[in-house]
Amino acid sequence: MDLMVVFWGLLALAAEGIRCQGVYAPPTVRIIHSGHACNVEEERHTERVYTIREGETLELTCLVTGHPRPQIRWTKTAGSVSDRFQDSSVFNETLVIAKILRNQGGRYYCKAENGLGSPAIKSIRVDVYYLDDPVVTVHQSIGEAKEQFYYERTVFLRCVANSNPPVRYSWHRGREVLTQGSDKGVEIYEPFFTQQGETKILKLKNLRPQDYANYSCIASVRNVCGIPDRSVIFRLTNKTASPSIKLLVEDPIVVNPGQTVSLVCITTGGEPPPILTWVSSNDSLPQRSVVKGGTLTLPAITSEEAGIYSCVASNNVGNPAKKSTTIVVRALKKGRFWITPDPYHNDDNIQIGREVKISCQVEATPPEELIFSWLKNGRALRSSERMVITQTDPDISPGTTNLDIIDLKFTDFGTYTCVAALKGGGIPEISIDVNISSTTVPPLFFSFLVPPSLTVPRGKSPLVAREGDTVELECLVSGKPKPIILWSRADKEAPMPDGSMQMESYDGVLRIVNVSREMTGSYRCQTSQYNGFNVKPREAVVELMVQYPPTVEPVHMEVRQGLGRPVVMTCRVLRAHPSRVLRFEWLLSNRLLHAGAFDPQKDETEYTIRNLNREGWGEYTCNVINEAGAGKCTFQVTGKAYPPEFYYDTYSPLWQDRPRVYGFKLQWTQMNPNAVDRIVAYRLGIRQMGLQRWWEQEITEEGNIGKGELMTHNLTELIKPESYEVRLTPITRFGEGDSTVRIVTYSAPINPHLREFHCSFEEEPICMFTQDKNDDFDWTRHSAATRDTKYTPNTGPSADRTGSKQGFYMYIETSRPRKEGDQARLISPLFNVAPKNPYGINNPPAYCFGFFYHMYGKHIGTLNALLKQKGQMTSEAPVWSLSGNQGDRWKQAKVSIHPTSSFQVVLEGVRGPGIEGDIAIDDITLEEGECRDPPPKWDERISYCSVCTTLEQYDILCSIVATVLVK
Repeated sequence: MDLMVVFWGLLALAAEGIRCQGVYAPPTVRIIHSGHACNVEEERHTERVYTIREGETLELTCLVTGHPRPQIRWTKTAGSVSDRFQDSSVFNETLVIAKILRNQGGRYYCKAENGLGSPAIKSIRVDVYYLDDPVVTVHQSIGEAKEQFYYERTVFLRCVANSNPPVRYSWHRGREVLTQGSDKGVEIYEPFFTQQGETKILKLKNLRPQDYANYSCIASVRNVCGIPDRSVIFRLTNKTASPSIKLLVEDPIVVNPGQTVSLVCITTGGEPPPILTWVSSNDSLPQRSVVKGGTLTLPAITSEEAGIYSCVASNNVGNPAKKSTTIVVRALKKGRFWITPDPYHNDDNIQIGREVKISCQVEATPPEELIFSWLKNGRALRSSERMVITQTDPDISPGTTNLDIIDLKFTDFGTYTCVAALKGGGIPEISIDVNISSTTVPPLFFSFLVPPSLTVPRGKSPLVAREGDTVELECLVSGKPKPIILWSRADKEAPMPDGSMQMESYDGVLRIVNVSREMTGSYRCQTSQYNGFNVKPREAVVELMVQYPPTVEPVHMEVRQGLGRPVVMTCRVLRAHPSRVLRFEWLLSNRLLHAGAFDPQKDETEYTIRNLNREGWGEYTCNVINEAGAGKCTFQVTGKAYPPEFYYDTYSPLWQDRPRVYGFKLQWTQMNPNAVDRIVAYRLGIRQMGLQRWWEQEITEEGNIGKGELMTHNLTELIKPESYEVRLTPITRFGEGDSTVRIVTYSAPINPHLREFHCSFEEEPICMFTQDKNDDFDWTRHSAATRDTKYTPNTGPSADRTGSKQGFYMYIETSRPRKEGDQARLISPLFNVAPKNPYGINNPPAYCFGFFYHMYGKHIGTLNALLKQKGQMTSEAPVWSLSGNQGDRWKQAKVSIHPTSSFQVVLEGVRGPGIEGDIAIDDITLEEGECRDPPPKWDERISYCSVCTTLEQYDILCSIVATVLVK
């Protein structure tokens, strides 16, 4: 059937407003590329591989069909969203990654879904190409002495370059190319893989005088993606030696905070001269550090900047030299104390006549500089038989001092002070006071230090509070000295309100602000083991119960319904505390409709409108109430129609009307048309992009609209080539419904009719041309504005046939992995030939097939035009063929064809011997009748103008001569 007849038939249906059924369709998807692609190829399982150079911009576009319009989501590798995506790209049709990095290569997925059938997923693998500068390292045979490192010794030159695709290496000595076997004193090991990647090694056996020279390693990826070769030069002499260094500082370096520290590193050997760098055990050098040559300066050093600092010297000869020193910053941290009762009795009380130990602990840096002293009532205390002072205790953590009071007496009452300091000075001392006192002295027995105890006050457990309140959990603590209380969760492993696992309290009260329902449970209060008695901790438990209003669903719900129909609204209780719900209320706006007690056997309440009228539209609220408050369900009852859904499954359904205007066939379906009253009309709004004014009209609808029913409306008088914003709003008895907006963009008509067929590839459908699935690679659609010709210089067009850099054309990309002889075939749509009698065509008609071609580059292959008729194989002999470089300009080709049945024309590009062989085509035409002889080319006309001697004569006389020649 003639495609032209089909096209105009559909157009006629649209103009008459005839509706079609069943346009809802599940999504389909395909991925196309734009931006700076080096190459795009197909692999097995229809996976596409997109090659791009590191630092370029990756642009992948996901073309989808399906109705309603599918939602698009880009993911990477196994479906997880990549955090390297730009946020604005993940849910757009086009994914953009600017300045792509090598680690951003991988498989990218486009997923489209619209709720019909399974989601459509396509993937494309992105291969990022790069080549780093090569690095040459020099090594000596293992076990040989390092003195006279390269005098009559065997050495190895190892070349490494990170790359994708795999790199090839070549070695040069001066201007001499070194190959295996070219020199008996040289061996070249083939590349092999190590942890550092692919390498190549040059072995120099028993160095000779001629071996002392400049060696260059050249790394190449064969100009793939336009990546040039990279090289490095290493000069080998009889003085070449691995680096050696010396640190002019002590190890360790102990300083006070705030001091300026300078580390000096000097080289003591190495040829070529080594490069010095500084590294730190803290992953990176401090931000305020200053590196000048081999000197590292750390101004106003802090405790956080302490660590190991290393000077590293490298000249790519042997292994790098490394020397390190440790910087220690003096510091004293807060101390702790505890009192241990008589260790020889099982009594927690401290009694007169028994032994008491007071322990004091301080964290110090460096610990070996820590010194302690003890005071009693402000006077120095010395160790004696009854007052034993020890600086360290093997059973206690480091940095501890103990004061043992043997045979405790009444005269031992007082204030004991532990003083910690550092020998180097410069750091403030830390002192800790412990008071021993009593107001009563019972006969024979004295208990003046009371072990701690914990109790929960009456009425404080269980503690009931409402969500959002401030609550205080309380444990009464007693004892001398009064210990710190640690609070934690007792019923489960869960953090405390501040996010920590334990919270400290000095008064036994845990205060929680804005308490939430998740905080319900048991809380443990426990005495701290430090700053108090060194006895078994005491603990108690407080129960907290948090009341909260009912949690209900739905919180908000829109209910769309037509007049005269019933409406049922259900409010469901999910959880509440107390769980006994007291009552419910149904309201319209603020007017009470119904109230009552909640049925304890049910977890929901309903309200029914049996016959919806206009007064019934509005916001309905259901309040479900318990002692803690109310949970609220909200229902918005409306007769508003759902939005229409524009139909996107056809590419740019535009047609040419008059020379300066164009038309557009607007197509849409109605979402849930039967949910509300009948849609009586649509309000159509349209405005030109960039302008403020809207033009509106109503499109009346007769009868009911069915689900999936396709509706059309022709937009006319649209100015070329402007774009328009179109807004469509359904109207019912309720009024206006939800609107839908789309953008209409002008595009040239697609019409494969013999008398009118012309294709300039300006639109993505490329005039219904298709790629041959049995060829070696595809033609690519591009414009000079987007194609990066620097990948293959001196080849390809700099504009389309009309000279526009924005215009599009088709071309074959001959860069890697294409090889000589590879073919790309582009097939036209099917053109019908109507026979003059039912028994066939006696005199087949003639058609003129024309196109413009651009064949510029020293590696140009062949461009063939072939005829493919229905029921026949493509003709082996082309109807037109041209090979080789034709210059940097567009030329036109025309050829007469005589098909005997429906036919297609095929344009075949054949890759030449190299990458400078891109062939482009543009402006394809097909006309009835034999081709006319083209007029002489302008350059041929100029050859007749030998009398032209000036520019003015050229402009006037030559144009006259050329005109005569044409006639």
